[in-house]
Amino acid sequence: MGEERPGHPGAAEPRRVARVVLLDPDDRILLLHGYEPDDPERTWWFTPGGGVEGDETREQAALREVAEETGLTDVELGPVVWQRYCSFPFAGRRWDQDEWYYLARTRRPAAAVALADPTELEARSVTGLRWWTSAELSAARETVYPTRLAGLLRTLLDEGPPESPVVLAPEIV
Repeated sequence: MGEERPGHPGAAEPRRVARVVLLDPDDRILLLHGYEPDDPERTWWFTPGGGVEGDETREQAALREVAEETGLTDVELGPVVWQRYCSFPFAGRRWDQDEWYYLARTRRPAAAVALADPTELEARSVTGLRWWTSAELSAARETVYPTRLAGLLRTLLDEGPPESPVVLAPEIV
């Protein structure tokens, strides 16, 4: 019998994920636009990030993912602001994830960022990047993950990072 991979059906542990709430000098948040490879009409926006690889820390994973997905290597990584468990179908399998969201900043202007070095799966499921103001995010009618990101971002910008990470309600799609 084969060994179960974390984050997949039958796994004992969810996949460990580092996500990044990346803000530019004007407090705009960077989101990636993704879609289901088998159903390109099903789209959503999400924060940069991905799974922890090998023995790297979540902080290392966060910085690596931002560099791979945006080309930005001068990101200032801050504290973990949110944590959530999520489970969703994607690319023919179910993903169970324990996600930590790090606050991060870049000094680069928004125009200087583009999808940099996508993995094979990202090449099949990500159409691009966009910087969003808090107001634009609040007015968006598109699907955005995590759910309630607009309100979470507004609180973060108004109040600053929480003393300890806010645990978000689990999202099971």
